[in-house]
Amino acid sequence: MLDFAIFAVTFLLALVGAVLYLYPASRQAAGIPGITPTEEKDGNLPDIVNSGSLHEFLVNLHERYGPVVSFWFGRRLVVSLGTVDVLKQHINPNKTLDPFETMLKSLLRYQSGDGSVSENHMRKKLYENGVTNSLQSNFALLLKLSEELLDKWLSYPETQHVPLSQHMLGFAMKSVTQVVMGSTFEDDQEVIHFQKNHGTVWSEIGKGFLDGSLDKSTTRKKQYEDALIQLESILKKIIKERKGRNFSQHIFIDSLVQGNLNDQQVLEDSMIFSLAGCIISAKLCTWAICFLTTSEEVQKKLYEEIDQVFGKGPITPEKIEQLRFDPDRFDDESVMKTFSSLGFSGTQECPELRFAYMVTTVLLTILVKRLHLLPVEGQVIETKYELVTSSREEAWITISKRY
Repeated sequence: MLDFAIFAVTFLLALVGAVLYLYPASRQAAGIPGITPTEEKDGNLPDIVNSGSLHEFLVNLHERYGPVVSFWFGRRLVVSLGTVDVLKQHINPNKTLDPFETMLKSLLRYQSGDGSVSENHMRKKLYENGVTNSLQSNFALLLKLSEELLDKWLSYPETQHVPLSQHMLGFAMKSVTQVVMGSTFEDDQEVIHFQKNHGTVWSEIGKGFLDGSLDKSTTRKKQYEDALIQLESILKKIIKERKGRNFSQHIFIDSLVQGNLNDQQVLEDSMIFSLAGCIISAKLCTWAICFLTTSEEVQKKLYEEIDQVFGKGPITPEKIEQLRFDPDRFDDESVMKTFSSLGFSGTQECPELRFAYMVTTVLLTILVKRLHLLPVEGQVIETKYELVTSSREEAWITISKRY
């Protein structure tokens, strides 16, 4: 349960920026407790580095100043909400900006988000609608990819250890690349190539930018810049191909191309969603399955609800919406309430998290209908805190078939 508590707090504080609401730099803290910038240019980034991670920095900050605190991420003032009750009262107070996207754009040094309030609002709605439309259009694809993973796991002997983090990353990469960029990524080699460049870029975003080590290593900086250029080149090619044409498969890029955005804006928004969507989906799937393996009772209740909602019938978006799987029903401890407040649906979350919820829900429905998900005896999963919480080592599970 302690591991669950650590995860729940980390999920709120660091996974998707759900507790970080970034205000324009010109806005003053206006009575909000917190710390002043350590450096004019970098704000409190040196303090984040010295703390070891953003998660540990925020935990220490809230312990010192309370549930609502402020600090400086570069030149931008950030307000962090550190409890569920405060979070519920202040869901997305800045309607024109998504905090996680804003943070990533800052780290990638993208500039096109600095438009007027009306422009930012229009772009945000277009982004959100793109997620909704691409999920609706590609629901059958998510089912297909989930079934493929199920078949792969069913082929394993029951004693075999399954590398969960590795498989979830591969599953998320296939899902996101095809939903964002289309049928080109039905080719596994294209996905592998994308995953390699994604890994290079994301590792530097998660650490190299924050601790300043990227700029100190010409080799790493070149590798990062080359990988980013390759990712951008792929996106530019697909953006050009989709302009002014109709395809049977509606992808995320289509919604942006059809909106009133210039090519650079389409590129940046596609890049942000591709980077964040992959990593958030992979980690949410990983942690959800990890914690299901730790509680046979919760997994049983989830199976019963899935069986009640779907029975022998097909899995559809409409029936997916009927799932309210809520761990709080099965355990009164406050940590479970913390986790259940995140929910599996709704429109208040950032678009990448909403996408990850659907991907995770579809996958869990497919897997739990046919499999018991079991822990590896003696395994202790240690967490690593960067922009997204992950396991320090590979997370292993075993499976057995439901009869």
